[in-house]
Amino acid sequence: MEVITRYCVARSGCNHVTPVHGTPMARLKTLEFSPQAIALPERVVQFLNDADERIDDFQFEHRDQPVAAFVPSDFVLAYQSLATIASMRLASGNRFVEWGSGVGVVTCLAAELGFDAVGIEIEEELVEISRELASDHAVEAEFAAGSFVPGDEVDLFDLSGDFNWVRTDAASAYDDLDLEPDDFDLVYCYPWPGEEALSEELFADCCATGALLLSFHGRDGMKLWRKV
Repeated sequence: MEVITRYCVARSGCNHVTPVHGTPMARLKTLEFSPQAIALPERVVQFLNDADERIDDFQFEHRDQPVAAFVPSDFVLAYQSLATIASMRLASGNRFVEWGSGVGVVTCLAAELGFDAVGIEIEEELVEISRELASDHAVEAEFAAGSFVPGDEVDLFDLSGDFNWVRTDAASAYDDLDLEPDDFDLVYCYPWPGEEALSEELFADCCATGALLLSFHGRDGMKLWRKV
């Protein structure tokens, strides 16, 4: 049946994570990371199929005025990556946040895997879709409308640049959450090409020592960092 097989293709890879080198920002260490090739539970398959339909509907409705930088990531790989992190207990705690959560798919997947999951998204319409998606599938995830960039870090993002898609023209979402960036143990993001270093620098500046940054890089897959 399509509903079962649409998201059943697993990726091969080893199941170990080993620190290999530091970044130019000495506060981050790259972790060698290959998500485990696990089959998705039927509940997750059905959730992803529904999420895909809602994304298609949203993009069709906005075909004349697309939402800037709204590009879904690889949800199967995201689930397998989060499952690997959870099974190997790589995170120092249970709090997860997605920077730029779109329709909330990865945040919901994190919640399904047992994380205390929060998604931050600046587009209020996408936040509403996220909440409806989570509610319809009985997923306990929280979503906040606003910027994932704290107010004291806005200068990090030069909005005059030709390739900057990170918006900071909204209040920080952390006030509504009553949380700070350093309260989270695992951060997920899908940085726009050319903005990877900005995401890493924001993570290094704002998040707690020991926290993990999991980021998706298109054909290059996932990368995992730990703040040291």
